[in-house]
Amino acid sequence: MALQFSGESEKRISELLQEYHDKQAALLPVLFVAQEEFGSLGEEATALVASRLELELMHVKSVVSFYTMYKTQPVGKYHIQVCNTLSCAMAGSTTVIDHLKKRLEIEAGEISGDGKFSIEQVECLALCGSAPAMIINKTNYENLTIEKVDEILDSLE
Repeated sequence: MALQFSGESEKRISELLQEYHDKQAALLPVLFVAQEEFGSLGEEATALVASRLELELMHVKSVVSFYTMYKTQPVGKYHIQVCNTLSCAMAGSTTVIDHLKKRLEIEAGEISGDGKFSIEQVECLALCGSAPAMIINKTNYENLTIEKVDEILDSLE
């Protein structure tokens, strides 16, 4: 059976198409709808978005590959993105990343065996003034220490 949007996602897409001046302008939020429904933007989901918006598949693929917020592979229930740029690195993000890898027993780009966690090292989270920083799903965490990271993880488990 071919991948299809649920009724709820179709409703959201229709609302988005009313908000934007054309289908191409609605591409980014529609990609978020698809990613939320399917967990990632693999080949089928990307093709479905292109078809639904009547856009060239290659254009949609190029957008998905350009922006790091779109995932082409599944991620954990709690997707942890740790900033690794200069400000965060100087403030200790490498220590945070190493601790996450050890505690969760996974490497960056992997998903924990229970599907609960995934880690990604990213370039900039725009939280330089409160480095080191990470985002878990859509929540920012700043001024991280190992103790603070453990408290955050414990609250999720």
